[in-house]
Amino acid sequence: MRFGRLGDSFLISGKKFWWLPIGRVPEISAVDLHAKLASDPAPQILDVRTQKEWNDSRIEGAMSAPITSLQARLEDLNLDPQRPVVAVCLSAHRSIPAVRALDKAGFDDVCQLRGGMLAWWRAELPVVKSQ
Repeated sequence: MRFGRLGDSFLISGKKFWWLPIGRVPEISAVDLHAKLASDPAPQILDVRTQKEWNDSRIEGAMSAPITSLQARLEDLNLDPQRPVVAVCLSAHRSIPAVRALDKAGFDDVCQLRGGMLAWWRAELPVVKSQ
């Protein structure tokens, strides 16, 4: 197996992976995010977990865009680049490249949920589940 780097992406055995969770990005705690969701305007929540994970349990109002398809779907999400965006995943790994992709796309205020949904659940904050 060969590893390398190509711009903002990583190469593994010749395949390009831009979504590898390398490095650090700005974060917000679950409790602070929950409080900010009551503000006007509330931050936009971008959940980058799989569709099944999103269906099982999500933050109310979260948009789903699995990390592997985020770049292709970014324009279709109609996110407001002037409003804060919080990227969410299970444990704050897949959200790292999401924050970077949004920052690169011109979003002014982007961060990830520190600890991901695991932290949200630990704090016993409200979730929505699909039927």
